[in-house]
Amino acid sequence: MCLRMSKSACRKICIITGTRAEYGLLRLVMQGIKDDSGLTLQIIATGMHLSPEFGLTYREIEHDGFQIDRKVEMLTSSDTPVGIAKSMGLGLIGFADALNEMSPDLIVVLGDRFEIFSAVSAALVARIPVAHLHGGELTEGAFDDAFRHSITKMSHLHFVAAEQYRQHVIQLGEYPDRVFMVGGLGIDNIKNLQLLNREELEASLDFKLGIKNLLVTFHPVTLEMETASDQMAELIAALGELQDTQLIFTMPNADTDGRVLINMVEKFVAEHSNARAYTSLGQLRYLSCVSHVDGVIGNSSSGLAEVPSFKKGTINIGDRQRGRLQAASVINCEPTRRSIAAALEQLNSDDFQKSLSKVTNPYGEGGASEKVVETIKNYPLDGLLKKSFYDYPEY
Repeated sequence: MCLRMSKSACRKICIITGTRAEYGLLRLVMQGIKDDSGLTLQIIATGMHLSPEFGLTYREIEHDGFQIDRKVEMLTSSDTPVGIAKSMGLGLIGFADALNEMSPDLIVVLGDRFEIFSAVSAALVARIPVAHLHGGELTEGAFDDAFRHSITKMSHLHFVAAEQYRQHVIQLGEYPDRVFMVGGLGIDNIKNLQLLNREELEASLDFKLGIKNLLVTFHPVTLEMETASDQMAELIAALGELQDTQLIFTMPNADTDGRVLINMVEKFVAEHSNARAYTSLGQLRYLSCVSHVDGVIGNSSSGLAEVPSFKKGTINIGDRQRGRLQAASVINCEPTRRSIAAALEQLNSDDFQKSLSKVTNPYGEGGASEKVVETIKNYPLDGLLKKSFYDYPEY
């Protein structure tokens, strides 16, 4: 809440969030804005947050003490390419109205999803500057890559997780003095949250951990045609062969072909007493799971960006995350049961487990949220909308 004498001097910062994972990364930035006497926090919830199918996770935002100012409904009942494109159109209409009513001085977005692309497109024509978090990253197996780089070109301040990503954003023509290397936001949660112990986690999950435990998250590879179900079938075939291993599934996002994967997970869990699936774990339970399992498996960015900080192994399947920086704790494999089985054997090997103690996370050691808040509070906004193209020096 802004406490300055002149209300017109308050800088209104609007956070837009559409998924559980994205909110988990933004939460400490939101808290920092809320707690700053010189800033006013605005929140727009959209996408999966508003969907019963995906757990109505906007309630987690409210439970954490935040007030949601607008809800922009945009998801359709279809996850086909046509359905996703229509969702983007609905989002553009909804964000146009919301931003017109709220008149923020700056909007803050994270990542690369189609919901955020629609939001930033509306902000561009409304002449509202944009701060973009986690730009410059690469996920060559998903159309998130194109969305992310497009959002970068429509944004005005950039907060990146590693020096290599800073160089990527500059290569896209953004001026270096507007690109800030702050590190990965997810690491701040690891440093600040009081994670659940084993007994608390089991009670919260209503699920007993075993001798070995794995956390499983697998999303569609959106640039590949009709491969989602085939790849998930290979993954669950490999997981079905495991002995003495408890499996905790987090459900896929609302991406193209995501629902077929949800149905396959639900069928697998119904047939295997050692498996349980959760629509949304939330940040506390998710990170607590990581701290207690023997490793994570799937194709989520969290396996590369956050899990290494726990000194835990990640099995990264297929091409969805191809191009991202990786720690030595990441095992890459093909989306076939034979390759996944070999990766599981490597994960469980004594040599690999011993090597994890020396792992360092390429996404930093924390502190990103505070740096973001400090910059968006103090960076001059006058003249920010007009951008020149920065010619990146030749090597």
